[in-house]
Amino acid sequence: MSPRIAQPWPLVALFTAGYLAAYLLPTTVGRLDAGLPLSATEAGSIGSALLLSSASAGFLLAAHVHRIGPRRLARAGLLLAAAGYGTAALSHSVPLVVAGAVAGGFGSGTATTVAATGIAAQPDAHRTSTLGLLSVSALAGAIYLTIPHLGPGHGLPLAALALTALLVWPLTGRLASPAPVTTAPRGTGRLPHRGSGLVLSAGILCWSLAQNSLWGVSGRIGLTQAHLTEVTVGAVFAAALGAGLLGVIGAGMLGPRLGRALPVGAGTVLIAGCIALSASAGGLGTFATGEIAWNTLYPIVLSYLIGLAASLDVRGRWAVLVGSASSLGTAAGPLTGSVLAARAGFPAMGAILATGLLAIALPLAAVALHTGGRPLLPGAVRRRGGPAAAVVAATTVGPAGTVPQIGAAEQPVVEITLDHPAVPARRTYGTAGPGQATAAPGLGTP
Repeated sequence: MSPRIAQPWPLVALFTAGYLAAYLLPTTVGRLDAGLPLSATEAGSIGSALLLSSASAGFLLAAHVHRIGPRRLARAGLLLAAAGYGTAALSHSVPLVVAGAVAGGFGSGTATTVAATGIAAQPDAHRTSTLGLLSVSALAGAIYLTIPHLGPGHGLPLAALALTALLVWPLTGRLASPAPVTTAPRGTGRLPHRGSGLVLSAGILCWSLAQNSLWGVSGRIGLTQAHLTEVTVGAVFAAALGAGLLGVIGAGMLGPRLGRALPVGAGTVLIAGCIALSASAGGLGTFATGEIAWNTLYPIVLSYLIGLAASLDVRGRWAVLVGSASSLGTAAGPLTGSVLAARAGFPAMGAILATGLLAIALPLAAVALHTGGRPLLPGAVRRRGGPAAAVVAATTVGPAGTVPQIGAAEQPVVEITLDHPAVPARRTYGTAGPGQATAAPGLGTP
């Protein structure tokens, strides 16, 4: 019996509810500062605590989704998010707001954990993650356009988070239950691709840190350095959000045609240039160009990074851990950007962030190239200096000619000696099925 695969739309909705808190962080922190007796640093600390709580949920629950059950865990996370954000929205007591934000963040992280695990089991994880990014981008854009017309107060963005969690809760009934542990594929107990997963986790932490360092100070760059009005800066951000939606749609249309290494590596290099341009902006033209181009590329690269993490483990554990590492970078970004801007100025901050992105572009692309690889085709072999593949041979438990899925473990290579007197001894390669060994004619080497 094979595990059931969850339908994509409940996962997309759950992904949206979990990721929305990070997308609304600027307005959430800004309204905490304006609506409560908090300094800008204290309000930013609450936002960082929210995201750190969300990240901790991923680290704690990554290995337990299948044991607890995705439906049960998703419902618990959404209820905790609704209760926590709702309490913070309705309260004017700073301790209650902090406690509610932290509890809500843990609920969001729980929902994201279940969504990431389910997305990793999808036949097309990249397409599902792209739909999730499109959904959360569209919802966040609508909220950004709506909230200013509903009045002041810190509660509105928090209430939007709580309401989203409640609206998504009924869809959890369509989440598939995991297969029993006894039927799980062999070899899934240990975390696969550990080296690649660790490099990807460290890389995406730095990647998210750079993105959100700029995002946290972009408003100040537009107002103080580019000398724009608040209305103009808001219009630029609205256009950037729209460009982000187009970027997500473009990533979905592009799909795996270019592989993962090129979009991840080249996209990160281009983002580094956009960050340097935005941070050095002295007027509307450079500021708008940098922000819009950056927001167009950001979701494209992010969708490939999420898909790459999902491909490392069919049980979704790397997807959760990499997502949690990204949340850590997101949480630390605004503080890092503020410190760099205060000590070195906006242009130097942009140069530092761009340099950091250039440094991690190659390792991220290398992970994508190594783990994405090429499709395993019949007759392919491991050649010296070439990509790893597998020879397909008949076994007693599967049809002949079955092509392993991308990311599957390589089939064992065995040496077979032919002792027929009329045929010189040659080394050929194949796979050993239970009680038999099958040669791959024509692939041997003298």
